[in-house]
Amino acid sequence: MDDLSSFCCQNPDCSAYGLRGQDNLRVAFRYGRHQRRMLACRTCQHRFSERTGTALFGTRLPHAQALAVYQHLHDGCGVRQTARLTGVDKDTVVRYAAQAGTHARQSHDELVAFSPGNPRSPTR
Repeated sequence: MDDLSSFCCQNPDCSAYGLRGQDNLRVAFRYGRHQRRMLACRTCQHRFSERTGTALFGTRLPHAQALAVYQHLHDGCGVRQTARLTGVDKDTVVRYAAQAGTHARQSHDELVAFSPGNPRSPTR
């Protein structure tokens, strides 16, 4: 049995949208060479990949190798050095870095939009 408690429905029109641990998700099927899970919401029947909403969405590398690319970039390694250390092409490293940057910007903008204002801050 798969533990799906860390996932939530990705359909904004669903009443269970964004709610984790509701036991409303099931594994619809597995796909791809790495057998990733396609999840389905029992409430709205919407299907989505287990990587939807993450920086890994649309990536084809195995999970450990993709994380290694991100870790080397985080540690300050250059593109060519990261490619050499992880065994991937340098263009892949550039594409993953751009995708992670875009995801980080979107996550930041979403979190800042919902954060409460601090009445004591210099910017009100």
